[in-house]
Amino acid sequence: MSDWPATSERVRELLRRGAEIVLAPPDEWIQEMHAAALGGVRMSPVADDPVLAEGTRRTNLANMLHWAASNVRDPGDRVPVNITGHVLDTARDLVRRGLGESSLDAYRTAQSVAWRRWMEICFELTDDPAELRELLDISSLSISTFIDDTVAAMSERMEAERADLTRGTHAERRQTVALLLEGAPIPPDRAEARLGYRLSGPHVAAAIWSEPGASAVQELEAVADAMAKATTAGDRLTVIASAATLWVWLPVPRVPPIRDLPDHPTVRVAIGRPGRDLDGFRRSHFQALSTQRLMAQYASAPHVARHEDVRLISLLTSDATATDEFLSDTLGALTTADPDTIVTLRTWIAEQCNTSRTAERLYTHRNTVIRRLARADTLMPRPVAENIVDVAAGLEILRWRPSPPAT
Repeated sequence: MSDWPATSERVRELLRRGAEIVLAPPDEWIQEMHAAALGGVRMSPVADDPVLAEGTRRTNLANMLHWAASNVRDPGDRVPVNITGHVLDTARDLVRRGLGESSLDAYRTAQSVAWRRWMEICFELTDDPAELRELLDISSLSISTFIDDTVAAMSERMEAERADLTRGTHAERRQTVALLLEGAPIPPDRAEARLGYRLSGPHVAAAIWSEPGASAVQELEAVADAMAKATTAGDRLTVIASAATLWVWLPVPRVPPIRDLPDHPTVRVAIGRPGRDLDGFRRSHFQALSTQRLMAQYASAPHVARHEDVRLISLLTSDATATDEFLSDTLGALTTADPDTIVTLRTWIAEQCNTSRTAERLYTHRNTVIRRLARADTLMPRPVAENIVDVAAGLEILRWRPSPPAT
């Protein structure tokens, strides 16, 4: 732009050198930026949704790297907006969740963290007062203008997406579901007519999601179809919650007997408990969402989980410090033992402390099971026979949140 301030060659060089540092940010910087971006009160609807939270993290990191790359290439020039496919997906997902422009606060909060880190870099680059003043002035203008331009572009995209949604049948379906979940007094017969789905009788709700991509929708629909076929459900209600998330309801009294998805390795499914009528429609959905949030916290979580699978682990891990203390007091050195020992002890407890059945289930010799159980006892503060309930709870935590390998 013609009114963009000129920058001296010396400061352009300092900008380039600093930007090169930003292109390889330490994990500490990235985590600090993510925590700040999702930590505000107004950001809780985004932070509580695994897909929206991941999209926000990805976009914030992409923005930082884009700004740095632009200043390596053209230091001091105005940085163009970074509207990539991921950024557009994030804007679309925010609108589909019914969120407004306030959800873009994350980018300005991330900007404050990035600015603080950038100032540290600037003070390392030069101690000349005049150079430092010019460097900070152009940096402040560059970063704030880039974020302003990005937020404006995102807002424009969200407005366009909102206009598209209000013209389609999806909008009516999504709006009707939102009213039902909020407890609005919408007549059931009118809601059923809009949804094409019966609200009386049994329901099982699920959240199905994956990494965004060109085939995401097809993958999610295929899994939803598989769930419906597994329960012989004649129909299902599907709401597109985001570019890579479906909310699904099945009019069935039992959870679909699906425990893994070998044909769809990138897809994950969180399933609520069966319920009846409108109250069950709501409750099963919120249970599916709480299960989804827990699954997203742990890389070791199964790809398919029911609400009853996670109730115990949710209670056991609600306080991270207390959980760590519990594991240390209960399992001790077993937390970093070899997987065979841990799996054998977990299986032995599941088989009601029957050594022969444990050996059969693990396809191993009974004496091998006995040796592993003896080893487990030597690693724990107390033998398993004296503390079996707590040990079982500790092993369940490890199943979801495995400890790092011993060094």
